[in-house]
Amino acid sequence: MQPLRIALAQLAPELGLLDANLDRHRELLIEARAAGAGLIVFPELGLTGYHLQDLAAEVAMAVDDPRLIALASEAAGCSAVVSFVEESTDHRLFIAAALLEDGAVRHVQRKLYLPTYGLFDERRFFAAGDALRASPSRLGVGIGLAICEDFWHLGVPALLALDGAQILVNVASSPGRDVAAVNAGGLGTAVSWRTLLRTYAQLTTSVVVFCNRVGVDESVSFWGGSMVLGPTGDVIVEAPLYEEALVLADIELAGIRRERIGLPLLRDERPELLVRELGRIVAERAGLAEDGTGAPMAR
Repeated sequence: MQPLRIALAQLAPELGLLDANLDRHRELLIEARAAGAGLIVFPELGLTGYHLQDLAAEVAMAVDDPRLIALASEAAGCSAVVSFVEESTDHRLFIAAALLEDGAVRHVQRKLYLPTYGLFDERRFFAAGDALRASPSRLGVGIGLAICEDFWHLGVPALLALDGAQILVNVASSPGRDVAAVNAGGLGTAVSWRTLLRTYAQLTTSVVVFCNRVGVDESVSFWGGSMVLGPTGDVIVEAPLYEEALVLADIELAGIRRERIGLPLLRDERPELLVRELGRIVAERAGLAEDGTGAPMAR
């Protein structure tokens, strides 16, 4: 099996300028394809910029928008992950990531967890997704898409891997914070993300792809540091901090098979146990759990 070349398009999108960002995505897709990339990944809201607020509706696209289909046509012979504001048929707005392959939108994943803490206020402008699916791909492996905050909830990578993903892709607009964390290796945000990504790669025995943006939106600076990790948790490539870059990594997909056979963590997972115990926890939190007599327990 030939190695898979992955390209991380760590860019600085222009806030609210959809057409300009579409042009930049096309340029980088062409450049990455010329470099032999089979999978090209762009950051969260790379087509629009992050701090959109009331601009979100102006740059939103339906999944069948001709501009998105035209961009998909640039993914001939390869796969690409792009992120945009999706407008549903009932006019809700979602932060979304799409897998583009051979001129078509193959799969769309909506962001599940919308942070409202610190400098984040996503829930004010966007709806939360309510479904999580891995997708087959032309690469011959399952792809699992997640968007930034989704990876701060450990069920997301686990469910994607159990659903058939062998490559977990997280697209992010992560601002740089905790710059003074010298003892933690410099930038605290980068250290935290590296720890998460390595843990998920090891526990799901998957290739993990993280593409984070750079640049500044509304005085908020984004740190980049995009990376690809192998199924053992080793960092294969890492992009620079705060700089635009197109970074390439070669992945031996056979390594996923070797790791999953040698360390069969996914095989030994017990989703039926999780479903049962999660059902109990939900019932208890809702005051619906029984006390053994058939009556709901008082809270």
